[in-house]
This record gives sequence, structure tokens and C-alpha cells, in this order.
Amino acid sequence: MTHIFLKTVRPIFAILLVCFIGMGTLSPASAQEKKASQTDGVDNTKMGAYRAIAQHAYLEFQKGDMAAAAQLARSLERVWDKGEDYGGDMALKKTHPDLFEQIDKAMDDFITPLMEYKTKSPDPARIKAAFGAFMEKLKLAD
Repeated sequence: MTHIFLKTVRPIFAILLVCFIGMGTLSPASAQEKKASQTDGVDNTKMGAYRAIAQHAYLEFQKGDMAAAAQLARSLERVWDKGEDYGGDMALKKTHPDLFEQIDKAMDDFITPLMEYKTKSPDPARIKAAFGAFMEKLKLAD
């Protein structure tokens, strides 16, 4: 349990902390072209925490640690849902519902195969493509 905690749970808490401290608003297009600042490797953007958790999930998948990838995928889903549920008037769901739906679908395409690894082995090419698509959709909301 200690190894799993150190490897996955502790970084998730750090990401969540950065998420709640650094929640911003959507940036104008000109600001999107600038390189986002980071704190401890997490982009200080509205979507930075989601991106960081997804990157960790994908890394664990690449390493072959399916349990850790699934745990991080589930954490990503929970953080996303809670962020939108409690984001108030600034939640992407309210400010840009179409973009919210695009990102939500892209996230589901990425995390669902990771979370279902026990019943169906995820296709590496599909996971890579879904991860890339999810990362691109997140850029639209930064």
C-alpha cells in the first residue's frame, strides 16, 4: 500500500492542490500562444491539473502498470466531474457547454479503456490516439 500511495495518491493530492489554487478563466486566443507557466511541472492554467493527471495515467499505461493507470484515470474523471459540479458560474459546462462536451467525450475515450483493463486489454494505438485527442481538446479551454 505504501508504494501505491507514494506512486499515485500523493501526486494526485498535489495536482488537486494546484488545481484549486490556480483555477483561472478562459484566456483570449492571443494569450493561448504564450507558454504557460508551471508550478512543480503542472501548467498554471485552468486545464493544467487535468492535463497532469492524464499525463501520469498515460505514463503508467506505457510502463505497463495497468492498475495505476486505471486509478489515475478514475481520479481524473472524479476531479473533472467535481470541478465542473462545483465550479459555479465559471465552470466550463456553463461558460462553454459545447467545448465542455467535446472535452468530456475526449476524456471518456481516453480513460474508459484504462479503467476497463481487467475485462478487456486496452489497445495501445487507441490509447495513444485518445490521449493525444484529449490533450488537444484541453488546449482549447486553457
